[in-house]
Amino acid sequence: MNAINHNHEHNHEEQHNHTHDHEHEHHHAHGARAFIAPAVSLVMLVAGLLMSHFGVVPFATNRWIELGWYIVAFLPVGLPVIKEAFEGIAAHDYFNEFTLMTIACIGAFCIWELPEAVGVMLFYSVGETLQHGAVDRATRNISKLLDIRGEKAVVIRDGRKVTIEPKTVKIGEIIEVHPGERVPLDGVLESTEGLFDTSALTGESMPREITAGNEILAGMIASQSTVRIKVNREYSQSALARILKLVRNASSRKAHAELFIRKFARVYTPIVIVLAILLVAVPALVGLLDNSFHYVFSEWLYRALVFLVISCPCALVISVPLGYFAGIGAASRAGILFKGGNYLEAVTGINTVAFDKTGTLTTGRFSVVKVESAAMENREMLALLAAAETGSSHPLAKALLDYVTSQGIAVPPTSTMNEKAGYGTIAEVAGKRVIAGNLKMMKSEGITYPAKLNHLSGTIIVCGVEGEFAGYVTLADTVKPDAAETVKALHELGVDKIVMLSGDKKEIVSEYARQLSINEAHGELLPQDKAEYVEHVASMPDRCIAFVGDGMNDAPVLALSNVGVAMGGLGSDAAIESADVVIQNDQPSRLVTAIRIGRTTHTIVTQNIVGAIAIKVIILALGALGYASLWAAVFADVGVALLAVLNSMRIMWKKY
Repeated sequence: MNAINHNHEHNHEEQHNHTHDHEHEHHHAHGARAFIAPAVSLVMLVAGLLMSHFGVVPFATNRWIELGWYIVAFLPVGLPVIKEAFEGIAAHDYFNEFTLMTIACIGAFCIWELPEAVGVMLFYSVGETLQHGAVDRATRNISKLLDIRGEKAVVIRDGRKVTIEPKTVKIGEIIEVHPGERVPLDGVLESTEGLFDTSALTGESMPREITAGNEILAGMIASQSTVRIKVNREYSQSALARILKLVRNASSRKAHAELFIRKFARVYTPIVIVLAILLVAVPALVGLLDNSFHYVFSEWLYRALVFLVISCPCALVISVPLGYFAGIGAASRAGILFKGGNYLEAVTGINTVAFDKTGTLTTGRFSVVKVESAAMENREMLALLAAAETGSSHPLAKALLDYVTSQGIAVPPTSTMNEKAGYGTIAEVAGKRVIAGNLKMMKSEGITYPAKLNHLSGTIIVCGVEGEFAGYVTLADTVKPDAAETVKALHELGVDKIVMLSGDKKEIVSEYARQLSINEAHGELLPQDKAEYVEHVASMPDRCIAFVGDGMNDAPVLALSNVGVAMGGLGSDAAIESADVVIQNDQPSRLVTAIRIGRTTHTIVTQNIVGAIAIKVIILALGALGYASLWAAVFADVGVALLAVLNSMRIMWKKY
């Protein structure tokens, strides 16, 4: 599997290859209408068999009337197939099942196997109709699952509400979405806050609360109240539109099994046709050379016709791509986007996973984990620190203020506050000069602090009051709730090497790795260092590495890994461009789901390939020996194809 070090052929891979050997994309009637022609043929076939059995005159006594009857019975189901056969020949596609079925049925008429000629085409037609029904249902299910954009938009224009098509809404306009309605376009929330069902996009069942100024994406559903959204992307450029395009284009990136089947069909079918000809010619030659061998032309032609009907690799060529398509659909429903069947196959071989730390295994949001004061109570020091940090835009300052507020501590007012970028703040609080910042700030202000602070692994905010050290607060990035569970589940799936890569200090990275039971961690890495590590592992013949990152600053690493996985990439152009797999929410455990879906798909596709070839080989042998009839041949072709299609659909129905 390590051979799938693709170096991202994303841009040029989007050319669609429609020269499929057996596309099954012909025009077919839908619903009950599809069974009208087979029903007419079935009635005439049964009537013909009954008339022959009971000796009805003139049917049973006049061969030309019998022939005319069965030709009329044949035409409703036979003409569409003959038409497809001629179209295939005109397109230089000589070895398709339409041609084979036409030759077999004409041959059956020639040796006066009239009921079988009609029956073979009748059951082939019914089987094909059932197959197309199953495939159409799968396609419709996936389309419904993905195409979840709102069909109308309520726009506020000149103080009035106007209902129009979403594609006509301009960037910057305000739209209104009522409870229970889908958001039709991407935008920024103008209302104070809103609760949204994001399950269709992320697979997450819990509603998500979004506050004013944050992004809303098409496909979300307003849950509680009417909200107003300022549109920031055109309809065709929405995150959901890009996702739809991504999934629809996924079929152009073929898995190895699909490519194998296409090559197999091109070689296998002509070989079987040659064998069918030899099945008639060789016994004839033996009969000429050996008078003791009794050669009956019609008997050996019948065997050759059975050979021809069985030979079509229909079950393989339709069920294998459908299996990967179903896998991509099942993953989309779980909030996981695969860029193609090749990546769905690639995840099955992953035995090494390298995680970026911030935003992947951790939330990227800091919280207070320790408070230690020197000359005053903790709560008093926290109040002074919070006052000094009020007004600062730094993420650490916000985390500190959130913690102080959550503890119910009153924050005194500040008289003045000055912020030194990269150092901290100096404020006048209740008549005291308060300094809040890092160790560089303390040194620059001449404040002496304990030496142990130089060796702490976490991020700290130090407090100085009136020129004296007053204490410090340790903050840390919080681990995601499912991070530890993800590491454990990956080990259970056979991933024997899990690594954490980060730009943070080595001590901090090692501590997070210890918390999550990750036995290898590397800190103080630049993006090029991560890329070098991943490239080295990917070059090992026994390693298949997945890199899991945020898709923004990790684009080179995502490209160099065997499988690049972008976390929380919903709406992120960088993530969608760089990664092979996009996990639409921030849950690393979805990587486990992606691997499980990939393995289920691989197992079912393998079952289809092995099962179809085995049954065909058995019936081919029986047909050559004269033990299989055309009815058995039809089952080997259409029946096995239908079974393989139904087996493929299990991928969509299974819970992961």
